[in-house]
Amino acid sequence: MNEQFQADILTPPLAQAFLSQKLAAGQYSSVFVLCDDQTQFHCWPALQKWVPEVADAHLLVMKSGEINKTIETCTSLWKELSVGGADRNSLLVNLGGGVVTDLGGFVACTYKRGIDFINIPTSLLSMVDASVGGKTGVDLGILKNQVGIIQEPIAVLVLPNFLNTLPERQMHNGMVEMLKHGLIVDKGHWDVLTVENCSQLELIQHSIEIKKEVVRQDPTEKGLRKILNFGHTLGHAIESFLLNHSERSPLLHGEAIAIGMILEAYLSHKVCGLSLLDAELIKKRLIAFLRRRPLLRMKLRLLAV
Repeated sequence: MNEQFQADILTPPLAQAFLSQKLAAGQYSSVFVLCDDQTQFHCWPALQKWVPEVADAHLLVMKSGEINKTIETCTSLWKELSVGGADRNSLLVNLGGGVVTDLGGFVACTYKRGIDFINIPTSLLSMVDASVGGKTGVDLGILKNQVGIIQEPIAVLVLPNFLNTLPERQMHNGMVEMLKHGLIVDKGHWDVLTVENCSQLELIQHSIEIKKEVVRQDPTEKGLRKILNFGHTLGHAIESFLLNHSERSPLLHGEAIAIGMILEAYLSHKVCGLSLLDAELIKKRLIAFLRRRPLLRMKLRLLAV
């Protein structure tokens, strides 16, 4: 199996030590850090405290939110890199959630035909999903992730203290992807997550390892890796619909994927032989999970059929 797609995924204290050593070694001509307007405020000061060497980096800031995951944002960042003197020996550090790691990875892969990049995910969703596996890219209008490249960063640095900056809804947003990992690979993980606190480091690490192993076996998504898309075909359709109807309340990615998993479990029963009992159990557990938490409960009316 081609191991070039397997980035090092490091947690404290190795994560901080890795970045500190990389920056102190002087192997890069310049270092840039990409934040959005939220992580610039909530996470960038903490990263400078934990890794003082990063304070000398050039800071790039994009607007937050899926609506800004566009080629226009990339163009602006490519210009900033060029004006800032970035060359083929520069490093881009992506500090943020899934939008930042997806878009920042794409910017790095395409600038000067590719420069090194490191992902530092700051949301639970990006820790367990978006920053792992090498998928980079942007949306094309309302169509999600239509333009991109599969290319691993040189490392993913998971610093769970960043989770303390998140509102509860964002934590639950990421936990849906962890539940998905349990459904597709590890029933025990699924069972534990329905009752445990998803911020426990060992549960986060286990979700990361589940995805990493699937990617190791199928890095370019020719077969097995497609199981990671469970809930995403219909979930992305729901996200795209809401992005195109600004008068409606948007859903976070994980919220849409939770609905997508319920709908796709039903289709799996109808088409692929999943037992009705299992389909109903998936539906009941996901709805119970959502109802126990302050998500957009009104959206659950969609599932009450």
